[in-house]
Formats: sequence, structure tokens, C-alpha cells
Amino acid sequence: MTDSKRRKGLAAASALLGGVLVLTACSGGDDKASGSGSGDSSQAKVDEAAAEKSSEAQIAITPKDGSNNASINNSAAVKVSKGTLTGVTMTTQDGKAVAGQLSADKKSWKPTVQLERSTTYKVAAEAEDSEGRIAHENATFTTVSPANSFIGTFTPDDGATVGVGMPVSITFDKAISDKAAVQKGVTVSTSSGQEVACHWFNANRMDCRPEEYWKEGSTVTLKLALDGVEGASGVYGVQQKTVTFHIGRNQVTYVDAQTKQMKVTRDGKVVKTIPISAGSPDNKTYEGQMVISEKFKQTRMNGATVGFTDDDGKGEYDIKDVPHAMRLTTSGTFIHGNYWGAPSVFGNVNTSHGCVGLQDKKGAGDSNTPAAWFYDNSLIGDVVVVQHTGDKTVSPDNGLNGWNMDWAQWKAGSAV
Repeated sequence: MTDSKRRKGLAAASALLGGVLVLTACSGGDDKASGSGSGDSSQAKVDEAAAEKSSEAQIAITPKDGSNNASINNSAAVKVSKGTLTGVTMTTQDGKAVAGQLSADKKSWKPTVQLERSTTYKVAAEAEDSEGRIAHENATFTTVSPANSFIGTFTPDDGATVGVGMPVSITFDKAISDKAAVQKGVTVSTSSGQEVACHWFNANRMDCRPEEYWKEGSTVTLKLALDGVEGASGVYGVQQKTVTFHIGRNQVTYVDAQTKQMKVTRDGKVVKTIPISAGSPDNKTYEGQMVISEKFKQTRMNGATVGFTDDDGKGEYDIKDVPHAMRLTTSGTFIHGNYWGAPSVFGNVNTSHGCVGLQDKKGAGDSNTPAAWFYDNSLIGDVVVVQHTGDKTVSPDNGLNGWNMDWAQWKAGSAV
């Protein structure tokens, strides 16, 4: 073969190989493109199949995962749409189970106990849709801390029967700066239809009462809807409670320090007159309308606790078993039995350090004494009106004694 023929043959072979190489390269490109299209189609089918297999049940847990300052009352709940709940567990961070209840239709679940403050809870929920496909949801949240929450201690107690003068009195454990918000969360109503107004004595105490004494035999309802109410910056209420108490017979007692007699009235009629001994000229008894706030069969009274001390700093008196004692003021005014005074004192001389004394026997065991009778026939919430002592009128916030403020003044202390 000549060189020219050889060169032509090589050129042809080279062109053929080049064409094959080019063709191979182009074919490879076509195969890759075709493969990519096939892959996209397959992935779409996989996604579609996965979607068809996923449960339609949609679980919602409140509070949201990661929430802080959650309510201890109504915040925890699990609900499902497009399905039913098949299981819910709620535990504290250390694994302690929280009791709960599933609704009859299996659409919701909630705890049956109040949650604790400053506690982290974990919720795990499972649900299935109509096809039996399962869905899961989890959440962790932390309840409000004592430092960031407030509660109100209230009187009277739920179910109590009290006298006609008993106000609703609420003392909050944190100073309230948004009094209007908190007051709007407190509702007091009565079956008698009397208008009830609330009055703030300070940032921590609010009392509620009608213009006149409660109607005897009526029922009063206190509703605290303070859950989540911001009473001060970053400080939230946690209470949600309804309290009902009943008003007993209308008993009002009138103490006259001048005549040294006490008249007990019911429905305006005198049912008993009892000789008394009020505060001495040096230690006069407050005047005004006072409400019995506590009752003690026997209690200790030490003068040092209310500022009556001797030169040695000890109390001018220290009686460990004062019988039939009923508190009238926070500062220490009582109406109580007196066994250490001579019988001739009662009805004749005012000798006390500011209390109202009634004749009694040591040990509070004699039911026939005047003090025992009054104790047995008195309710917390009964009114004792003290007159003619020569002292000032008791402060409305010294005890449950807001009745010493007229209606216009009382309503002026409302925040709403």
C-alpha cells in the first residue's frame, strides 16, 4: 500500500472513529437527558404515593412547642381535625404522668388536674384518619413561674353562710398596676339583684359590696377569670374559679359605750341586750361599723403585739385563754368574753384596752354566759356598730370595714 493510500485509509478510519466517538458522545448525552426525565417522573410518583399514604389527621397541641409562661389552667389541650385521637400522654420533665381525659368523640383531650407553676411539660399525641393512617405530634412547654404570676386570696370561702355585712375581699400577692384589667376579670353578683361595686384600697387589696348590707337569704357568686390577665408588667394571673356563698339572717349589733349596753337586733328588732365594758378613757374603742372577720373559741391576747407595753418592753397584758373572741379589726379590736373582770364591771365601767368585753367564764365551757350566747349566735360577716366612745371612726381598710365609706366614695375607688 502506498503512503498516499495509507494516509487516506487512516483519515477515513479516523473520521469513522471520530464519528463513532461523536455519535457515542451524543448518544451518551441523549441517554442522560432521557434518564433525568425518567428520574423526575419517578420521584413525582414517589412523592405522590407518600402523600397518599400520609394520614389526613391534623393534631394541634396548645400551648405551642417551646412556649414559656403558659397558664396552669386552660392552656394545655390537644385537638384533632380530620381524624380521632388514639393516644395522648402528658408528663413532667422528670417523667411524672399528668392525668387527662379524652372527649367522647375522641376529638380533644385535656388534663383533669391543675398544672403546677414553673414546671416543664411534654405532650405526645397520636391520631388516625378515616383510613386508619396514623399521625403524631409532640410539644414541650413551661408554665408561668411564681415570680411572673399573681394570685388573689379571697374571703369568704366557697359554700360559707355569712352575715349581711360580709364583703368580698381579695388580697393579691403581687402589687397590681393594671387595676382595670384585673377588676374586669372579677365579677360579683347576687341573687337579690343588688348592684355590687368594687373598691381598691391599695395596689394589693380590692373589696366588693353593695350599697346597703346584703339581702338576708340571698346567694352571692364570685367569679375569678384572671387566667392570663396581665396585672403588672410581665406578671399574669393564674386563677379561674367560681365561688358561691350564702347570706344568713340579718343580724346587726349596736354597742353603746356610753350606756355600756349592747343590743342585738335581727331584722331590725332587738332580740337581746347584753351589758358590756368597752375601751377605757385612755384606750377608747374605735367607733363605726365593724364586721366580724374571725371567731375563736379561745385565743391568746398579748398587748405587745398591738403596742401596749410596759417599761420592760413586755405586754401590759398577756392572756393565753381569752374566751369567745371575735375579731373586728386587723389592728386587734375584738369583741370577746372576759372572765378576769368582776361581774359589776359589765354595764358600769369601761376598762379595756380598746376591745368590747362581755361577761364570761374561764375555759369557754359555760354556754350560759352572755359572751357564750353572743358567740354562738354570731356569724362571720355579722355587723357590730360601735357608738359613743369618743374615738375616731375605724378606717375602712382596718378589717372588713368598708361600710364606713359612703357609696359615692366607695364607687370612686373602682378602676372601671
